[in-house]
Amino acid sequence: MESRETESVLHAPPSWLCWSVWIIGAAFYLIAFYQRVSPAVMTGELMRDFHIGAKQLGNLSGFYFYLYVAMQIPIGILIDRWGAKKVLIAGCVSAAAGAFLFGTTESFFLACAGRAIIGGATAVGWLVILKLATHWFPRRRFAMLSGLGLFIGNMGSLTAQVPLRLLIETFGWRITAVASGVVTLGVGVVAWMLVENDPSDKGFISYAPDELRDRTRASFGSILTGLRRVFGYKNTWLIFLAQGGMVGPVLSFTGLWGVPFLSRRYALSAKSAAAVCSVMIICWAVASPICGSLSDRMRRRKPIYLGGALVSTIGWMGLFYAQSLPLPAFVAAAAITSLACGSGVLGFAYSKEKVPIRYVGTISAVTNIGNMLGPTLLQPAIGWALDKRWTGDIVHGTRVYSVQAFQAAFALIVLWAALSCILIFLTKETYCEQNV
Repeated sequence: MESRETESVLHAPPSWLCWSVWIIGAAFYLIAFYQRVSPAVMTGELMRDFHIGAKQLGNLSGFYFYLYVAMQIPIGILIDRWGAKKVLIAGCVSAAAGAFLFGTTESFFLACAGRAIIGGATAVGWLVILKLATHWFPRRRFAMLSGLGLFIGNMGSLTAQVPLRLLIETFGWRITAVASGVVTLGVGVVAWMLVENDPSDKGFISYAPDELRDRTRASFGSILTGLRRVFGYKNTWLIFLAQGGMVGPVLSFTGLWGVPFLSRRYALSAKSAAAVCSVMIICWAVASPICGSLSDRMRRRKPIYLGGALVSTIGWMGLFYAQSLPLPAFVAAAAITSLACGSGVLGFAYSKEKVPIRYVGTISAVTNIGNMLGPTLLQPAIGWALDKRWTGDIVHGTRVYSVQAFQAAFALIVLWAALSCILIFLTKETYCEQNV
């Protein structure tokens, strides 16, 4: 390890290098978002080809989230032991294998397995970009980079709406799924060539706090101890539960159930319904870095975080239950709701500032699990609720559900969003400082 005397004469890494390393990790996170919401525009094809209903479709999409959530802590441990580079490359290879399996199998069971492999592998994405941000950028950039990372991820969601629908209509969903695996492998090759764990690997000064240096040999026991420690702080478990109500509704609606709901309520084509979901994704993406930067300037987390939760809860209620809501008004309300949900990105910086800095990897994983609990539970639960209210209608081999069935199922979204408001209200402000 370099001595302090030697380190003092080293230079900070050039900005172009910091951004190049981070953007490669962000590219994989974009792929993670693409894979996460891609079933939304192929619901008809999946239900027809695998002969399934809404409950099974929810589970097929949900298998991504099951493994994504399950792998958060193991990946956090692996990142500490192996470093971001090896974990990123392994994630790219595994995600590509899952995409190949999903796109080629005729078996519903193997399709679920493919989705699960993709979910477990892409769980790498968010933790990698947070880890790289911690090592390659000053601490004051963390909230901004968290927001920018979510923005880039949402660009992946955007490509999985109208552009993906056009590809499916031209080439079919199977060829498109396999092609996504090829692109993912390409990102892995670039990561192998260019990414490094820390600026010191390139001969520059690291931005990582002293407590995080030489952490690649951290023991499993110490990480698990850290997991117990972070849940000893009130903000951790409040934000952990609140994040599901901020992120889950957006991903459940735009990522699976929004297209069939809009098609039924407004008689839209799948492409037009996907365009409405695209508007929501764009707004969510744009709001995330704005909320991060605004929070840093205000030196406050709670007002923006809580305000977003309140507005989004009211927004979901209006979208689902306002009678005779014309389509233009729906799109406008959906845009405002999605903008408000963008404040959810503050959960990462907010939770991190209330635990010791040496647990930054652990708290990032915990908060991300909270994020994914939302769609993990909501997507299949909504599918189950829809099947309970299915009246037997089938069009072109696909089950069709009434608007009233969707409204009853979407009550789950509204309830969790409202719960998030209460939980965030109970959190303690950090004033954008490391309080522990």
